[in-house]
Amino acid sequence: MNIESLKIWDEISYSGELIVMRDAAHKRLKELMDDNKKLPVDLNKKIIFYAGPAKSLDGFPVGSIGPTTSNRMDPFLDMVFSLGVLGTIGKGKRSSVAISMCKKYKRVYFVTPSGSAAVMAKKVIKRKVLAFNDLGTEAIQLLEVVDFPLLVAIDSNGNSIFK
Repeated sequence: MNIESLKIWDEISYSGELIVMRDAAHKRLKELMDDNKKLPVDLNKKIIFYAGPAKSLDGFPVGSIGPTTSNRMDPFLDMVFSLGVLGTIGKGKRSSVAISMCKKYKRVYFVTPSGSAAVMAKKVIKRKVLAFNDLGTEAIQLLEVVDFPLLVAIDSNGNSIFK
């Protein structure tokens, strides 16, 4: 995927890997970086999905999985983009800081449908905890997805669908 060629309102059916992480995992990564410790995951060329998958009850890799509010992760966006993250996925409007970070690093912000978490779970074909298992649903996880629906909400030029 050529991130810089994407424009706001572009719709994508993404197949590949996603890194799932939320507030607690971001905070813990920052603490490790501040202490000059080695990070437990390589985020280079990855896409972060802000979500907390529920446990599966029927043999699927995950239970319901939907995006969480993204602007809570805005204070960590400079950190994850500096680690090579290509984009983030969540729901809702981002701050002006997030728009500036997308423009600075030539990265994107995607939104994905919320309110249909049970259907989204069927797009996940593999799940693996990568780090911070003690955080439960907020652990850093790797998902492999097929035909995962994404909409470009902020493009690499800082254009936003929320303006």
